[in-house]
Amino acid sequence: MAGKVFFSVTMSLDGFMAPEAVPVQYVFSPEGQNDPRTRRWLAKWSELQAWLFPQRWFRENLKLGEGGEEGVDNDIARATYERTGASVMGKRMFDGGELAWPEEAPFHTPVFVVTHTGRDPWERPGGTTFHFVNDGIDSALLQAREAAGDRDVRIAGGAETIQQYLNSGLIDEFSVTLAPVLFGTGIRLFDHMDPDRLALRQTRTDASSRVTHLTYTVEKR
Repeated sequence: MAGKVFFSVTMSLDGFMAPEAVPVQYVFSPEGQNDPRTRRWLAKWSELQAWLFPQRWFRENLKLGEGGEEGVDNDIARATYERTGASVMGKRMFDGGELAWPEEAPFHTPVFVVTHTGRDPWERPGGTTFHFVNDGIDSALLQAREAAGDRDVRIAGGAETIQQYLNSGLIDEFSVTLAPVLFGTGIRLFDHMDPDRLALRQTRTDASSRVTHLTYTVEKR
């Protein structure tokens, strides 16, 4: 039985999943390191993701050392990782991650990158192999489903890729972690959406002292 297709992101209270549009690949490039725009971007991103950094699972997965917090946030982060049999992401997310991820990329499953150019698979230590798909989101999802088996496929991002899958009716459920931060500007999660095509049903709410996790199933109208 095929698993679900889902995404899981952290969002600011005013609806942004990333700071203002400084290209992520520039943020993590050598020339971008001393740019004031980069420092602002990193400060905002760090504030958005602050709930995740202390979690025991996160520290273990990135090999940051022993210890860390346990509780609802840690449980949700671990469960998201454990349910994922393969991931799909856009080229811009990959370009930034290629510069920022450690040698042992944090996915440990196949990852399918939606792109317009061909490239041989890129295998990393720890079980992550990036496959580059240049014939559309449907093909990327089909390959990810085959790789995932009976586990779920995660649409990792960025926002534009998530929006494409939502508008195509290919998402079964998603979770948003609401962080108590305000960006004012940035990349909105639900820009360019057709609200007349989708109906949402809230299925779960989990709150910690840091954030609130909201889970929804997606239904066609």
